[in-house]
Amino acid sequence: MCTYNTEQAAVEGSAKGRAGWVPVTRATVYYDHPVHARADHALNIDFIDPARDPGDRVALELTAESALALVDAIHAALASVPTAITGLPEETAARVARLAHRGARPAAG
Repeated sequence: MCTYNTEQAAVEGSAKGRAGWVPVTRATVYYDHPVHARADHALNIDFIDPARDPGDRVALELTAESALALVDAIHAALASVPTAITGLPEETAARVARLAHRGARPAAG
């Protein structure tokens, strides 16, 4: 079932696409049928700069479990860096640290 629910976030960064590195200013996130991933449904993320050619977008299709693992990895990576480097406000850094601790998964064995 497709919900057509779409979330957008303003982002600041770069992504490597078919034409090399391009700036990205928006991420569009939705859960739908993937184009390429081998899954019935996937979390799809399109990184774009609306001022550029639509072909410059970088797309990502992840299973739900993979998407959650990515979120956990992002929290862990940001929590491991001093706020003086990330520039995150202390309150935000503390929230990220709590989320990273919550998202920690036991090692497979």
